[in-house]
Amino acid sequence: MSMMGRIRTGTIAGVAGLCLAIAAPVAARAESLADAMADAYRNSGLLEQNRAVLRAADEDVAIAVSSLRPVVRWVGDVTRRFGESGTGGLPARSIGESTASLGLSADLLLWDGGRTRMDLDIAKESVLAVRQALIGVEQNVLLAAVQAFMDVRSSYEIVTLRRNNIRVITEELRAARDRFEVGEVTRTDVALAQARLAQARSNLAQAEGDLAIAIESFRAAVGRAPGNLTPPPVMRMPAGSVDAAKSVALRNHPDLRRLQFEVTATELGVRKARAATNPQVTLRGQIGVTETFDSPDFSETGSIGIEAGGVIYQGGQLRALTRKAMAQRDAKRAELLATQRVVAQNVGTAFARVQVAQAALGAVDEQIRAARVAFRGVREEAALGARTTLDVLNAEQELLDAQANRITAASSEYTAYYGLLSAMGQLTVSDLRLNVPQYDPTAYYNMVKDAPSAISEQGRQLDRVLQRLGKQ
Repeated sequence: MSMMGRIRTGTIAGVAGLCLAIAAPVAARAESLADAMADAYRNSGLLEQNRAVLRAADEDVAIAVSSLRPVVRWVGDVTRRFGESGTGGLPARSIGESTASLGLSADLLLWDGGRTRMDLDIAKESVLAVRQALIGVEQNVLLAAVQAFMDVRSSYEIVTLRRNNIRVITEELRAARDRFEVGEVTRTDVALAQARLAQARSNLAQAEGDLAIAIESFRAAVGRAPGNLTPPPVMRMPAGSVDAAKSVALRNHPDLRRLQFEVTATELGVRKARAATNPQVTLRGQIGVTETFDSPDFSETGSIGIEAGGVIYQGGQLRALTRKAMAQRDAKRAELLATQRVVAQNVGTAFARVQVAQAALGAVDEQIRAARVAFRGVREEAALGARTTLDVLNAEQELLDAQANRITAASSEYTAYYGLLSAMGQLTVSDLRLNVPQYDPTAYYNMVKDAPSAISEQGRQLDRVLQRLGKQ
């Protein structure tokens, strides 16, 4: 069924004009549900935002790596000393001397009880957690695209249904007027048909308004206006039972995997806090040169040594930090347990919604068949004078309601199906095999994990990547 068309004008011209203006530019392009999801993935600003958050987490690994490497510093100094000196009754003598110095120093951490190494491990676990959070955002983006796609399709079908209803009621009104002219019905029958026609026009205006709203929601979710939306593919249940679906979700859902990595990070945080009382050993070296202007004085100095030290007492801060880290670990463990229950509940709810939608769709198909037979029968009986105009209008309304329910039920079935995929953690570009270039969360990490310097080839390549990202 075509998704775009000319929208009726008249008493509803304002809303209809809006729908037509939105829909017309893309009326010629057919697109599937997979196309809409692929474009939502490609155009999502929310995904771009969270990819940047992931790149920031990747840099935390580089920062932790740099703490294990030597720190080299330089310092330069130019000094002018001046004053006067004199003894006894002798005139004062001016003193002036200018010196310049340049020094280099380097520090290398040799041992700190593993605290810095644990910072690196915590950063790596945090990166894995943020990657899972990105998958969760991806699921939300694709599910919103599915909802927007189905809303536009169902809204357009309801608009078409409302237009057909107006045509049928207009014919009934014409027939009532003809029968009134020959004295077969009263003016009441004509008024009933007129009232029902006015109501049908009001319902059409509401349906066209819903279509305009659905189109705007599609723009927000997919990043463009909808084209000629084709029927979605035939669905099949992703799991044979609710228990099987829950088992998949408890293994794969990104929210659970994210929390598992965060729990590991907080456990490392406890170990790091406990290691804070360990001494720190540092290798330190420096070299410098000093030259005096207008003088042959020149000196060079250098030193190298190992420095060790640690905290003996810090007002109870170290113990407080340890207890805080333990509390954060316990909170994250509790959050993981609570989320496991929520994920299982969401899977059960989504599974039930699919079953309900399937049953409702079967029942409404039976309703449509019965209502269609009833409407045809009532209309024929009315032509023979055995039924009133009101009977015909009521039978037609029942058929219309059943057809509208069928549209809503079909849309709900597809939405429930993809909602179940999301609850199981399988609503991703990879799982759906969408035809769209996928973002590689490891590419940027592999470029920065060794903390390349700006003067290296890898560092220059990274600068070029950042420039391209900034232009997007």
